[in-house]
Amino acid sequence: MGLTGIQIFKMLPKTNCGECGVPTCLAFAMNLAAGKAELDACPYVSDEAREQLAEASAPPIRPVAIGAGARAFKVGGETVMFRHEKTFYNPTPLAALVASDVDAGALDTKLKTWNALQYERVGVNLRPELVALKDVNGDAAAFAATAKKIAEESEFGLVLMSEKVDVIKAALVDCAFKKPLIYAATNDNVEDMGNLAKESGLPLAVKADNMDDLIALSDKLTGMGLKDLVLDSGAREMKALLRDQVVIRRAPLKTANKSLGFPTITFPCEMADNLAVETLIASMLIVKYAGIVVLSDFESESIFPLLIERLNIYTDPQRPMTVTEGIYEIGSPDENSPVLITTNFSLTYFIVSGEVEGSRIPSWLLIMDTEGLSVMTAWAAGKFSGDAVAMFVKKCGIADKVAHKKIVIPGYAAAISGEMEEDLPDWDIMIGPRDASLIPKFLKDMQ
Repeated sequence: MGLTGIQIFKMLPKTNCGECGVPTCLAFAMNLAAGKAELDACPYVSDEAREQLAEASAPPIRPVAIGAGARAFKVGGETVMFRHEKTFYNPTPLAALVASDVDAGALDTKLKTWNALQYERVGVNLRPELVALKDVNGDAAAFAATAKKIAEESEFGLVLMSEKVDVIKAALVDCAFKKPLIYAATNDNVEDMGNLAKESGLPLAVKADNMDDLIALSDKLTGMGLKDLVLDSGAREMKALLRDQVVIRRAPLKTANKSLGFPTITFPCEMADNLAVETLIASMLIVKYAGIVVLSDFESESIFPLLIERLNIYTDPQRPMTVTEGIYEIGSPDENSPVLITTNFSLTYFIVSGEVEGSRIPSWLLIMDTEGLSVMTAWAAGKFSGDAVAMFVKKCGIADKVAHKKIVIPGYAAAISGEMEEDLPDWDIMIGPRDASLIPKFLKDMQ
């Protein structure tokens, strides 16, 4: 079992220098204990303490970094079986399968289509991360050329799929900079693949026929000094795969089994003959507990619901989703446009901004930081009080953008109008509707 934050704190230098990204050593220790920080972030920890802490502070499931650039990500690093116990940290990346003999023109079309699959949801840009390139004929030159094209002409990360070491080596000449995942070490090639992964410093997937073989391969590779592994139990039937996913998650968390303390990779593309069924399987795997999911293709009707599911599952249940405090322009407002204010709870922002946009009346929308609370909750907690809102109005700079002194507050916070009038004597405090759907009519009546 890992050390507690206090136990880790005792071994830190206690300089409170802030160079790790948090203000105190105690806060850094708590992040280490929670698996939210890396020990290397502390520049002053002693070698002796580093040796003790490196193992003790590591999450039971090792976080493995894959990819480079805009779509780099980590898999693993999880500390609980169930999201409500704490949170899940590293969202399941989604991959699409490409055969090594794919026509260059067809690949261009695929990459262009896949790159367009980006969606904004509650202020977050959602998109798939990976292309899994599968060796279908052992042609190392063709495999390498396709890998190079994907690496150089797209932002996607790569999974290089071949059990032939020479094929993987050929591809790494031009695409190692993408930090691809090598797939896979098996009973037949484990030493050669292990040495290649060690020499290249790249993460390595391990594929077995059953759990016993998977443990044996994992132990052999870690014995060779490899740390960044991704596990494939070999199951391609729904019931067996679900069982293996649960076993692999449970073993390191509940019994400290280090042999299985790694993220997994799964292949719905090998479990169904159409994308609709693959999507159903993938939706289950995002919940239970796939590190990576490989599909046969990306289609908007498939990828969008999976991305939304992933966002929901990997949102911290203890922390509301928020948008950044500030002044937001809805339409193209000018100095005579109305000014509204609300809280920074994401759902509140998107509902209000959507209704304002739907009114077709350009407006200024002030978003105040209330720690992600809705209007009613923030008001009840004293975070959306009249004096606090008035202070925000003064400091945000909206007075420099408008020629009038009128501001619309949410109807549910009507009680703060009196305090605001005292602190903002030059402003006309207007009470807006309680229901956001009435905002368009309210704004039109103001005109």
